[in-house]
Amino acid sequence: MKTFKRFPALLLAVALIGGGVALAVDDPSEMLPNPAQEKRAEAIGAHLRCLVCQNESIEDSSAPLARDLRKVVREQVSAGKSDQQIMDWMTERYGEFIRLAPQFSWSTALLWLMPALALVAGLVIAWRATRRRTVVTPAPLTDDERARLDALSGRE
Repeated sequence: MKTFKRFPALLLAVALIGGGVALAVDDPSEMLPNPAQEKRAEAIGAHLRCLVCQNESIEDSSAPLARDLRKVVREQVSAGKSDQQIMDWMTERYGEFIRLAPQFSWSTALLWLMPALALVAGLVIAWRATRRRTVVTPAPLTDDERARLDALSGRE
C-alpha cells in the first residue's frame, strides 16, 4: 500500500526531470555544422537582447522572434561576417536597445553615469545631514526633579 502512495510523487519527479532535460537540449536545426562557428554564433547571441523578453539574450529566450534572430546570426556567421559587422547590422536594424550592454556614447552617457552620480549624491546628502546636526545639551535637573527621580529609582 505504501508503494502506491509514493507512485504519484515518483511520477511527478520523473516528469519534471524529463521536462527539464528536454528544455536544455538545443534545436538541432538551428545549430551550425561547424562547432567553432556555432560557438561564435552563441557568443554573439549572448550579447543580443530578445526584443520580446527584454531581459534575456536571444540565446536564452524561447520566443519565436529570438529564434528568428538566432537564425539570422547563424546565417551571417556562415557567410563569413565578423562579430562587429553582425552586431553593427543588428544595431542598425533594431536600434541600440538590441544590445544587452549598450556601447558608451553621448546618447547613452547618462545610462552609464547614473549609478555613479546617484552614489555621489547620496554621499553628499549623508555628509550634509551629519554636518547640520546640532548637539542639544539637556537642561540640568532641578532639586525637585532630582528628588523625584531618586524616589522613583529607589535611591534616597
